[in-house]
Formats: sequence, structure tokens, C-alpha cells
Amino acid sequence: MTRRVEPEMLDELPASDPRAVRSRHDLRRVNSWMGNIRIMAQVLRSSFAGRRCQTLVELGAGDGTFLLRVARRLAPDWPGASVLLLDRQPIVSSETLRGFEELGWRAEIITADVLDWLGHSVSRNCDAMIANLFLHHFVEAQLSGLFAKAAHSAKAFIAIDPRRWTWSLLGSRLLWMLGCNSVTRHDAVVSVRAGFAGQELSRLWPSDRGWRLHERPANLSSHLFMAQWQP
Repeated sequence: MTRRVEPEMLDELPASDPRAVRSRHDLRRVNSWMGNIRIMAQVLRSSFAGRRCQTLVELGAGDGTFLLRVARRLAPDWPGASVLLLDRQPIVSSETLRGFEELGWRAEIITADVLDWLGHSVSRNCDAMIANLFLHHFVEAQLSGLFAKAAHSAKAFIAIDPRRWTWSLLGSRLLWMLGCNSVTRHDAVVSVRAGFAGQELSRLWPSDRGWRLHERPANLSSHLFMAQWQP
């Protein structure tokens, strides 16, 4: 299946549009169904191997609920962590921010374009940078630029995106069974076609010998990419 990046409806709708609100609710269920919360928590924990992650940035954080659910799994081992929730739209609710506070984590919302923000970030100023169902929005040239900037900003980079293959496409066409709305169903098919397979992301990461790269299918529908700095 040839990779194809197309516009997604959720990105074009105003944040307050009822269809967008419903679609974001759908995505919480989709993340659970795909197992992305569990996968991200496990990979973060294993990446730091008993060490505490102090600063964590999520690119394309959306409403922040994905990272909050990941944080609930990690908080006992990583007390007092700081997180930056980066997105073009300021849609993180006060309830979600309180959720981080209850864990003893400090959360900050950053409303900015990812590439612009990365261009001004300080070299290796965070322990980990993550992205969930986000990288597939970009064509290869954009991803190369994003990776080049991320490599100067984080000690570890972890991304989970749609796995581009037949079974993922079939699953995306069955989301009506979960009660997902038309926006979610449309975007799911588009995202799988724009997803990743093989070592496509590893080939775009800067060729610096200090980085250890790992890329593989995470399950039937998810694709995992990890880059970890090892000077």
C-alpha cells in the first residue's frame, strides 16, 4: 500500500464544532482499542530503565487526555514530572489539568505550530518527546525537518502511529461498530493510508551514531518508532 497523506476532517473543523467534540471523544476509545496508552507507558518505562523522566513533551497533544492516561500508569515511579502539551489548538480542559495535579505532575499548555516551536527549543531540554497518532499528518520532507529539530531537543523520541497495511484499513472501516461518528470514520481511513510500515521513519531520522533507533509493528493496527540518545 503506497503511503498517501490527505487532509483530515478533524483538523479542518473549529474546536468547538459538535462533530469535532464527538470525534475527540471517539479518539479516546480508539486509543484504548488500539492499546496505544499501554504501549506508550511500557516503552517510556523501559526506555528509562529505572531512571526517572523529569520532563516530557507531547507533540500534537490534542485535549491532553492521552498523556494523562499514560501518566496515571507512570506517576508512582516518576513523581513530580513536568509535561508540556503542545498543539495548535488550546483544547486542554481544566479537568484534565487537575488530573495531572492530582498525580503530582506539573502540566503546561503550549499553543503553537510544532515545527515553529521546535525551531526555537533549547538543545536537549527535555528527557522525552512523544507523539501519538500525529506523525502521519506530515509528508516525508516535513518529517525529516521535524526529526532534525527533535533530535536537538530530546534525549528520547517515541511515536505511535497507524500501521499501514490491509488489516488496519479493514479495522478503520469497522469503527461504526464502536459508535464513532462520520468525522472519526473518515479520518481513520485517511490516517491508515498515511501511516507507516517497515523502517520508513528510521530512514528519516538524522544519521548520528549517538542515536539508537527501534521501529516495528506494535500490534495489528499500531506502528512504533523510538529514537534514544546514547552519547
